[in-house]
Amino acid sequence: MSGDTEGTRLDPWLDSYASRALAMRASEIRALFAVANRPEVVSLAGGMPYIAGLPLEEIADTMRRLIVERGATALQYGSGQGDEELREQIVEVMKLEGIHAHPDDVVVTTGSQQAVDLVTTIFINPGDVVIVEAPSYVGALGVFRAHEADVVHVPMDEDGLIPESLDETITRLKAAGKRVKFLYTVPNFHNPAGVTLSLERRPKIVEIARRHGVLILEDNPYGLLGFDSEPLPAMRSLSEDGVIYLGSFSKTFAPGFRVGWAVAPHAVREKLVLASEAAILCPSNASQMAISSYLAHHDWLGQIKSFRVQYRERRDAIIEALEEHIPAATWTVPAGGFYTWVRLPEGLDAKSMLPRAVTARVAYVPGTAFYMDGRGADHMRLSFCYPTPERIREGVRRLAGVVDAEMELVKIFGTGTDRGGETVSFPSPDVA
Repeated sequence: MSGDTEGTRLDPWLDSYASRALAMRASEIRALFAVANRPEVVSLAGGMPYIAGLPLEEIADTMRRLIVERGATALQYGSGQGDEELREQIVEVMKLEGIHAHPDDVVVTTGSQQAVDLVTTIFINPGDVVIVEAPSYVGALGVFRAHEADVVHVPMDEDGLIPESLDETITRLKAAGKRVKFLYTVPNFHNPAGVTLSLERRPKIVEIARRHGVLILEDNPYGLLGFDSEPLPAMRSLSEDGVIYLGSFSKTFAPGFRVGWAVAPHAVREKLVLASEAAILCPSNASQMAISSYLAHHDWLGQIKSFRVQYRERRDAIIEALEEHIPAATWTVPAGGFYTWVRLPEGLDAKSMLPRAVTARVAYVPGTAFYMDGRGADHMRLSFCYPTPERIREGVRRLAGVVDAEMELVKIFGTGTDRGGETVSFPSPDVA
């Protein structure tokens, strides 16, 4: 063969990609799905809602009536901003968290994930700074990476994002000549950390952002899923001009419809609509009208209360199982949402341990997925929303066996990935 390497390339278009495409990385969570979704594996990885808890037969009747009676509209193109009736209903939903908005303020999106992408599209030039919590939601990090943002983490504690650290970070970045465009935060029942931004800190965060001229992107898919308290006031309720609020029906109803929304200041809202139209023309009319019919004809608030009971039972199951089987670890005890954030015993690496865990038929997400700078190897995110309490306990029992084995290896070979020359490969999907 000649010295020309073009014939050996797996991707002949490598030199044609935009720089933003070269920055894209596979999600560590998505990469797990092929294995974690097998029935013999207890998946504590993905944040999949417990859809079986919905009144599926009743919802099916509602969807059938929608198509029979309004199918010609539901199956047609719609408005780029979203269905007006649904936007009116979204306004009512947000009142539960102290937000008083007009339907014209709302932009319906294809899940809140698209809303994150739209906001990033209209604000971020390559090299602009996005501030995020440490750790932060992996899906948002993927968006920021794709848009070539400079992502800077700010620490959290048991009360959420630390205001003083945020202030110091913005001051330092601005002094270095960096353009800080927005703060991305998940204030309620954080993904992945499971903590909640305290009531006392919320106005402080808003004031710091206002003083520095930094926008807040408040991502709140879990806010109505608190286990023991009423919804906390959103930061958007404290500042209409300084906060873009993102909501979603994926966690409180069903992710398969892919319906979320953004509430933004007027000028920003117009940009969001234009960006959305450029990307998808309009969100799905059928999905929007299905959500609207559900809100109009079902006790959606009662269903959310039912979910809260079911998820609290699962939270209790995973915490009790961790206490029983992995007492050498530490973890957060979430007051709502889907996740607990587990710190492994000293010397263990969650990412290098994952292949053994999958072989033991249990899956989780390594903490490195939630940082842009390689941190988090000593943590893992465990999701308790989907498995039954019995499966959760069994999953933690299996995980404990892996942790114990890894601790023994650490005693022999030391910390990190060095295992005396042992090669650890990710098991293929056909491994039992």
